[in-house]
Amino acid sequence: MDRLFELLQRPPKPWQRNANCMGVDPDLFFPERGASTREAKEVCRGCVVREDCLEYALANGEKFGIWGGLSERERRRIRRRRAMERRVDGASA
Repeated sequence: MDRLFELLQRPPKPWQRNANCMGVDPDLFFPERGASTREAKEVCRGCVVREDCLEYALANGEKFGIWGGLSERERRRIRRRRAMERRVDGASA
């Protein structure tokens, strides 16, 4: 919850002003462990800045919450895949 408080204190990024989640209770995006993420992901589904949000979370190592419509576990898979791709690209260079 400290991380959420910290995020709420920062001025929004330009892309955040267009996010579907603006005005939605932030607790929805930080469910208790084991709780459903369906509602939060539904808010993200048609969001025009979903990719920006996801990239922000990936770049900043966000470990909790729903960002860009994905959970931490789903973001972790992306980080692993990208790391593997970098290794393969680096080895073939």
